[in-house]
Order: sequence, then structure tokens, then C-alpha cells
Amino acid sequence: MELSLAWRLFKRELQQGQLLLIILAITLAVLSVSGLARVSERLQVAITGQASQFIAADRIIDSPVKIDAAILTKAEDLGLKHVTNMQFNSMVYSGDKFQLVTVRAVETGYPLKGDIELTSGKTKALPQAGEIWFETRLGGLLGYPKSIELGNSEFVLSNEISRLPDAGFNPFASSPVVLMRMEDVAKTGVIQPGSRVTYLYQFAGDEASLTAFEQSVKPLLNSTQRWVDVQSGDSPIAGAVKRAERFLLLASLMGIALACAAIGIAAQRYCQRHYDVVAMLKTFGASAKQIRLLFGTHLLLVTLMGIVLGLIGGVLLDFGISYLLPPEIAAYSPPLTRPLLLGISTGLISAFMFSAYPLMRLLAIPPLRVLQRQLEGLQLGMWLHLLLSLGAMALLGYLYSQSWALTLTVVAAVLLLGVLLSVLGFVMIRLGHSVGMKTTNPLQLALAGLRRRARQNAVQLVGFSAALVLLLTILALRQDLLNEWQKQLPENAPNYFLVNIAPDDAKPLNDFMTTKGIVATDIYPVIRGRLTQINGEALISNEQSEAGEKGRVGISRELNLTWRNTLPANNELLEGHFNQAADEVSVESGVADRLGIGIGDKLTYVIDNQELTVTVASIRAVHWETLQPNFFMIFTEEALAPFAYTSMASFYLNDQQATNDQSTNGQALSADGTPKDAVILALIQQFPTISIIDVGAMVGQLRQIIEQVSLSLTLVLALVLLASALVLIAQTEAGMATRQRELAVLRTFGASGWLLRSATGLEFALLGGIAGVLAVIVAEFALYLLKTQVFELNVYMHWPWWGIAPVSGALIVALLGVWRCRQLLSQSCSELLKAGS
Repeated sequence: MELSLAWRLFKRELQQGQLLLIILAITLAVLSVSGLARVSERLQVAITGQASQFIAADRIIDSPVKIDAAILTKAEDLGLKHVTNMQFNSMVYSGDKFQLVTVRAVETGYPLKGDIELTSGKTKALPQAGEIWFETRLGGLLGYPKSIELGNSEFVLSNEISRLPDAGFNPFASSPVVLMRMEDVAKTGVIQPGSRVTYLYQFAGDEASLTAFEQSVKPLLNSTQRWVDVQSGDSPIAGAVKRAERFLLLASLMGIALACAAIGIAAQRYCQRHYDVVAMLKTFGASAKQIRLLFGTHLLLVTLMGIVLGLIGGVLLDFGISYLLPPEIAAYSPPLTRPLLLGISTGLISAFMFSAYPLMRLLAIPPLRVLQRQLEGLQLGMWLHLLLSLGAMALLGYLYSQSWALTLTVVAAVLLLGVLLSVLGFVMIRLGHSVGMKTTNPLQLALAGLRRRARQNAVQLVGFSAALVLLLTILALRQDLLNEWQKQLPENAPNYFLVNIAPDDAKPLNDFMTTKGIVATDIYPVIRGRLTQINGEALISNEQSEAGEKGRVGISRELNLTWRNTLPANNELLEGHFNQAADEVSVESGVADRLGIGIGDKLTYVIDNQELTVTVASIRAVHWETLQPNFFMIFTEEALAPFAYTSMASFYLNDQQATNDQSTNGQALSADGTPKDAVILALIQQFPTISIIDVGAMVGQLRQIIEQVSLSLTLVLALVLLASALVLIAQTEAGMATRQRELAVLRTFGASGWLLRSATGLEFALLGGIAGVLAVIVAEFALYLLKTQVFELNVYMHWPWWGIAPVSGALIVALLGVWRCRQLLSQSCSELLKAGS
């Protein structure tokens, strides 16, 4: 009986449109979350997939010894592709010339991701047996011979490598790279017991299998083995990918917060409209159980309808967006399961948690309300509503992002917005006492309406302000991220690095650059040294620590040290002062944290079998993602003066410089007759001991990733704009019934249509302006937390917002309000009274 009645009432209210607002809010919530989650996951997978070409695989195990065969068996059981590579250093010979090289021995199937770039084009093929592919600079150093000797065997130089997909960026790795087949290593006789070899086990497959593989295998690795993915270490792409993924997560979390606010507002409006209905039902003898069943069924049906419509909208949104994406991104299609489950969870949790407080107040309405309309029943504490709302938002946020930093930032921003709105609402209510309907001019009427509907306007401000906070935060972060990446990779970013520059070559090299019209960056001296003591306490290696030896664990390898008189451009001083005294050193913040180093500590190094003790004068943050020389330790020139050094530098060489130089007639040929860049060849011939590293291909590949990330951020911003617009439209629905009655009264007392239209526009404009001011305050607060705790960006005030946001908010909200009220404003007094009866 009760269910039948509930269904009939549900259909009637649905036909009358009384349930439209809450269905729209839930639909918007589910659509925003599922759609944003789906698009964000697609973009995340695509960005990570494209970035994985930087390591030629999805995951890598880097080990100095062969790993247990059971690990490879596990990978095969999970359906992962895998190849094994070896890397070692050796000498190669051609006649009376010789050169130290880095040998990459690879199996069939390499690379799992990306392509090998030869001077003749891209390929996935490998050298034939008895062949070696060589890096450009090796040909110049050896005079482009037809073959070279490696160990006990002779190999044909068949192809010239421009870049390997997993070459990485290490300007200190000065040895040219050669590529050969794994099966050819044995006949060289180079690898003997005790030889220093790095084994690289590369894996590729779907994300679920990779995750399962990581969970089972990673705990088995020892301290000498490393698990590597595109976000490992300080690679140029790692920072971009991490920040892009955090941005996509944040956008979705903001979408969740916005959708939750819309549901809470819609639920409160729905319950307020049914206060009289509950009072009448109780008057006619309906029991509390029957009323709970009635409205509980309504809420369940509304929630299910909103979820279904929202999921359909989310899927359609994803399909629509996928057609706008470039083919290389659209080709990635992660499973639909998680976005759908997240959408369903969002609909259920937000609908019931945000509706609980208004529903409890509805069910507590007394029967006496039929006689006294001002009665609203049980006045439950707002703390309960706040607790339920924040609990639901935090739960949904963490379930989606798995990041407490992002979730708590959103919750903190919501709390601040709530405090500001509470203060504003209190002020408006106090000012609203004894305010009537003054009709002398539009502004007075608008101000009177604002004060008279203080509570309702405070609720409307929640939606308006939340939408503007979301837009400002996402827009600012997107722009800051793009600016940061642009600074890292400007148009003239160095595409060549010079290492092993002897002191005697510095002036001739500078003359060469001047003659060719090339401007080089700063020259960094490079000295190898090992940190051995901190404040007189000897350091031990990880292996010694695991063996039970006592002491502070240090860095178990030599470091590249340099000196500078000024702070490098891509460094930020966090503590202390940059090197001023001869015995001072500046330390990178990550190393300082790991080793427990602070200002004033004494560090002892061993350089060329000599001890050097210096004092820590400053701690620096280093932007490792930039393609620039970066150092853990920077000394003064006086401190390192006694030690021998080589130097490194970088420069930008455009295509015109590289091909039009006539110093060698532009026709320097490689072994197979391919024309070479004349400038680079001349540099190699004039300075044979200087190693030249071409990072142009990496710069181009990194720019491609950044462009895809930028597109991702733009698309997410567009989705957020759409969601915000929908919430603003839905928000203007609140209070239409009250506004209709007031317009009828004002019409009765002779108010003109112009006066009412002007007053309504001004009232909504004032609401939008106030929402804009509140949004700026909350957005600046949220951006401070996000930039300092999540994105590691510079914090600064957005002063133009204080003028733009209130004006924009006023215009947008005024246009929406007048558009929504256009029918009411055009009706006559009798029509308004008839519609409101």
C-alpha cells in the first residue's frame, strides 16, 4: 500500500517537474565524476604510455647481477612482454685509434616501446649478427671506419644511431653508445667473472598486470636493484607526468566537490517544498513509518534515475571527447569499470549523505504547521549536516584520488568557504530585520531582497562561489603548469652538450663558437669526489648497513662536483646564503633531507686521494626536470682550486646553423655516404677529446609529451567549465517559488516591469559579485596549499582576480538569473497569483 502510494506520488511529482532539480543535481554529479574520471584516466594512461617511450618499456628492473628466473616466469604468467638487455663499458679499436664506449646488448623484441632513431629514419629492427650500430660521435672520433674490434671479435659498423628510446639524459655519461645483439656478447670475451655489468630487464603490458607484477616482485629486490618506471628518479619527463596526473586528479576532485554542493542544495530545496505535504499527511493520520517509507522511496528512485542518466551522460561525454583527441591519445582506452563504479558510488553516497540532514528535518515537521506556516519542526544542529557533508566529500575524494594531500586541500577550501558564508549570512540576517519591500528604486529593492532572503541567498552563494572557486583554481594551476614547462623547455633550449672539456681547450672552444656564431651556456667545471664524513662521522654504504655495520648511511658512489660564484638559474635557495666563503658548500635539498644535513654541518670529501672539509652554507631546491646540468653539491672556486678538473657546457644549434656552414663545404660524409652536420663534424675533428651529446631528439620528444599534457589540461578545463555552467544554471532554480510570490505582491502594489527586471538583475549581480569575492579568497587559500604541498610551484597572489572575478561573477549570475526569471517577469499580476496558488 505504502509503496504503491509512493510510486503514484513519485510519478505525479515527476510529471509536474518538482523532482527535476534534484534529479538534475544527481545526474550532474554522476556525469561529472564518471565523465571526468573516464576522460582523466584516458589522458593519464595516454600521457604515461607516451612517456614510457623514454624508457622503452612500462617497467624496468635494473640489476648488477642476473635476476631470479622465477621473476621472468611470473611476468610471463601475467601476460607481460619482456626483454633482457646488458650494458657495460669497453674499449673499441680501429687501426691505431681506440675509444671507450658504452655497449648496449639487446634481445630480439627491443625496444618494447618507442623506436630506435637512425640517421636514415626510425626502426624497430636490430643489428644483424656480427654488426654494430654506433652513435654519431663515435664515427667522428674514429674517422668513420667500416669495422671496429670489440674484445676478441670484429664487427661491421652498419648503421648510425641518432638516439635510442631509453637513452635518458645524463650529460656526465660521456662514452659513445654502440648497439649489438645479446648473442654476440659471448664471442667478444669481454664479460668475465667480476666484470661490471648492468642488466636491464624491461617489461610491458596492461596496467592491471603491471601492478600485480610490481606488488609481487618489488619486495623481492635488494638494495642494489632498482625498480624503474616513467616517474622514477629525476628524469625530465617524470616531473611533467606527475604534475599532470595530480592536476587531472584535482580537477576530478573539484568536480566531486561541486557536484556534492549541487546535490545538497537540491535536496534542501526539495525537502522545503514538502514541509506542508508532511504536515498534511500527519494531520490525516499517516504514521512516521509510512512517511519515512514514502520519502525514502522517493529519494531512492530519484537517486537511481540520476545515476542512470549520469552514467549514460558520462559515457557519451567520453565518446564525444575521444573524437576531439589526437589519434595517439584516443588509441588508449582504459577499462570503463572504475569510472562507472565511481559514478555509482558518488550518486549513492552524495545523495544519501547530503540529503540526510534536510530529510531528517522534513520528517520532523509537526502537524500544527497546517495552521502555523512558520513551524519547521526539529531544529537539528548544523554541525551534523557539516559532519555528514564533509565526511561524504572526504570519502569520495580519497576513494577517487588515493591522495590525502589533495583530498584534505579540497576539504579545507570547502571549510573556509563555509565559514565565510556563515559570517556573511549572519550579517545579512542581522541587517535584514524590519526590512520591507522598498520600491523607490531598483538598487534599494535589490538590497532589500538580498537581506530579506538572507538564508536562501547564502545557500545560493554556496553553488555560485563553489563554481567560481573551481574555475579560478583549475585555470590558475593549468596556466602555472604550462608556464613552468615553457620555462624548462624554451624555444632555444640547448640541444647539444659538451663534456670532458680540458682547461686548455676552453679558449679555443670559445673561439670556435664565436666563429660559428653559436652562443654557449655557462661552463661548469666537473670534479669527481666522494662524500665520506658528516660532522666527523664516517659514512657507510647500504650494503654495509644491511650487513649490520653501524654508522650513517651515505651515498655509495662518487659525485660530480662543481663550483660557481652565482646561484644557477634552475635552482632555488631555500636556506642560508649561497657560497661566499672559500670553505662553504651548497647542498641540494633532497640529498640534505636523506642524509640529515643542515646549515652549519661539516662535510668531508675525498678527491684525488685528498680530504676536503667544508661547511654547509645553503640548501637548494633543484629543478631536475630541466635539460640543464644539475649538481648535488656546489663549491666555491677556491675550495676546488687544488684539484684537476674537466668542464662541460651546452649550446643551441638550429637547423640552419647545422647545415649551411661552409667550413667543410657542408659535405662531410659518414661511412654510408650520408651528409653530416658540418658544424658538429668540424667540432669533433678540431676537439677529438671533447664528447658531444646530442639531446635534440629528446627535446623534441619531451616537447611532444608536454603538448599532449597541455591538451589534456585544456580539455579538463573545458569539462570543468561545462560542469560549473550546469551548476550555476541549476542553482538559479532555487527560490523561484518564493520569488514568484514576491513578484506577485510587488505587481499588486503597482511595481512596473522595468523596476522588477532591473531589481532582479541587480540582485543576481550582487550575489555574483559577492560570490566572486568569496571565490578569490578561497581560491588563493586553496592554491597556496596546492602549490606548497602538492605541485611544488611558486606561490604568488593573483591581484587581477580581485577585480575580474567579482565583475565576471556579477555578469554571469545576473544573465543567468534574468534568463531564468524572464517568464515570471513577463507575467501579469493575475497570472503570477494564479501560478502561485
